[in-house]
Formats: sequence, C-alpha cells, structure tokens
Amino acid sequence: MAATAVVLAAALGGGLLLIARRLWWAAGKVAGRASMEGKTVIITGANSGLGRATAAELLRQHARVIMACRDRGRAEEAARELRAQLGLCSRGGGECRGELLVRELDLASLRSVRSFCHRVLQEEPKLDVLINNAGIFQCPYTKTEDGFEMQFGVNHLGHFLLTNLLLGLLKNSAPSRIVVVSSSLYKYGEINFDDLNSELSYNKSFAYSRSKLANLLFARELARRLEGTGVTVNALHPGIVRTNLGRHIHVPLLVKPLFNLVSWAFFRSPLEGAQTSIYLASSPEVEGVSGKYFGNCKEQLLLPKATDDLVARKLWDISEVMVGLLK
Repeated sequence: MAATAVVLAAALGGGLLLIARRLWWAAGKVAGRASMEGKTVIITGANSGLGRATAAELLRQHARVIMACRDRGRAEEAARELRAQLGLCSRGGGECRGELLVRELDLASLRSVRSFCHRVLQEEPKLDVLINNAGIFQCPYTKTEDGFEMQFGVNHLGHFLLTNLLLGLLKNSAPSRIVVVSSSLYKYGEINFDDLNSELSYNKSFAYSRSKLANLLFARELARRLEGTGVTVNALHPGIVRTNLGRHIHVPLLVKPLFNLVSWAFFRSPLEGAQTSIYLASSPEVEGVSGKYFGNCKEQLLLPKATDDLVARKLWDISEVMVGLLK
C-alpha cells in the first residue's frame, strides 16, 4: 500500500513538473508568431482536438479561419465557443480582427468533398493555407460512402481529393501553404498496392499507420509537382496528444483511472500538439520551405519508406483513379 502511494506520488510530481515545462514551452512557441491578418485558412476537423487548438491560435493571429467539419452541429457549437472566448465577430469587418466560418465537409464522402470545394471556389477569392488535420484512428473495419476502407479513405483519399480540387485557388493565392498532419506511427505502415482497401486482411493499427505513411508520400509527391508555383507543402507529427482521436481504443474500466492520470500527466494537450501545425501555417521561418517533415517545430528525418519517389508517384496515380480525378 505504501509502495503504491509512493509510486503515485512520484508519478504525480513528475507529471506536474512535466506539465509546467510544457506550458512554458508552449507559451514561448505561441509568443512571437507572425500576424495572419488578411490570410484565409481552411482547417479540416477544426471543431475539436488539434484542429480546434490550431484554429484558436490562428484566430488570435487575426486569420480568417474556415472550419471544415463533418458534424455541422458540433462545429457550430465549437465556433460559438471560440468566438466568445476570443471576442470575435461572427463575420469580419469593422473593428473585427479574425473571422471564423463553418463549412460542412465529410472526408468519408467524395460527394461531400466535391460539394465543399465547389462552395469554396464560388465564395473565396483566395486561400492562403490549407491544413489537412482531420483523421480517424484505429476504427473497426468499415467502409466510406464510396467503398474505401475508412482510415485510408478519410486520412488519405479524402484529403487527396480535397487538396487537388483546391490547388488552382492555392496557386492563384501564392505564396500559400499546405500543411499535412501525419504521425510518427507511419513507421509501422506499408503501402500494399495489392490490398489498399484491406479486403484481404485488416488490422486497425496497421491500417492507421499505412494511412499516415500515405500522407507523407502524398506530401512529398505534391511538393515535387508544385515546385516553382509558390505553394509549399510540409508534413508533421504532433506527438501523443490528449484528443478524442482515440475513441475507438478500449481501455478496461479498472485501468481507466490510471490511464487517465498517465495521459493527463504525460500526453500533450491539444495546444501543445498543435504547435507544429501553427508553426508551419504561419511562421516566416518556413517561408519557401517545402517537401519536409517536422516535429516540435523542427525538421525531422524520415525512414526510407517515406521518401521513396517511385512509391509516391505510383500511390499518386492510383489515388487519382480511386477518387475519380482520372477515369
């Protein structure tokens, strides 16, 4: 009993020190950001977690943020809370600095992606930053509206189509930026071109890692294709963050209190996890930088599997067919 108390006290004390250090680090990172006034930013999955934290900080930098979210009701609620928290107007203009809009986008539906992009192209004269943030994590085997394995369909194919349909606007708005949220778990993924849809076998952890590897290969190939256009593309991993992304992970009831304590003490908060997304979206330090992979606001090395140009081009070609860009 005494030993248990000592362990818990040590864990709690260490956690508090770690949290204090992280808050100091996050505050230092947030300070000194460049103004985003006059910039339009689209963030997928911006109603919660990393996306919401990214939106909040870019709004503080006076950006015009479009929350692209699947659940319109939850997104509108999050938007109301952010406007109240930050003192924003519902529409820009006058003394308002920073504007927040909500648009419906379901990345599990190519029809929804096309509808969203059509509206953006109709309404928006420019697009300065696209942040491909939304994702689904280790869900049971399900398929998207178009018949794709859910994790590959949402995390890769939905964003692939979204980005391609908005490329013209991004080019016309150059210098502009594309930010791709990946994960260090890409290391455990492989691109199996014979079973991209996981119809022969399915492992939810492997499928997630494969989708994150696909994000990196997509970002690499896209950066190559956009050389000289003024549009940059960079990918990142946010670290282990306390968000609802892990809602499909089952934690036994008896273990849950300890798991919650550990995650509270040692996982990053959404704001901490969003720092690299914010950095890549707004920092002058990465102006003109493209085709790189970042963590903790610093460039990171990738495994060879994520820098294979032949695989990246083949995945691009197949993805074009899958989403209907090529027949």
